[in-house]
Amino acid sequence: MAKNALSEIKHSLDAHVGQKIMLRANGGRRKTVERTGVLEETYPSVFIVKLDEEQQSTKRVSYSYADILTESVEVMIGDSDNGMRLSYSKP
Repeated sequence: MAKNALSEIKHSLDAHVGQKIMLRANGGRRKTVERTGVLEETYPSVFIVKLDEEQQSTKRVSYSYADILTESVEVMIGDSDNGMRLSYSKP
């Protein structure tokens, strides 16, 4: 069941490779981190986001599909006004 859910999340992200996304992640101790970037690549277990350039340094972060499933990471595809929230609804 969980394996099927993870593959559904991966398949949803595959369709948006190269698009701008916004991430809202749990930073621990009641902190929430918001980042924007481009969905660079998807792999069998993780996806890579190239963050918007800050002070001329290229930074990449990776998250697992389980992070989306457990809602520790929220993904918004597109800009913040017309964005689509990617989530998995549990049956």
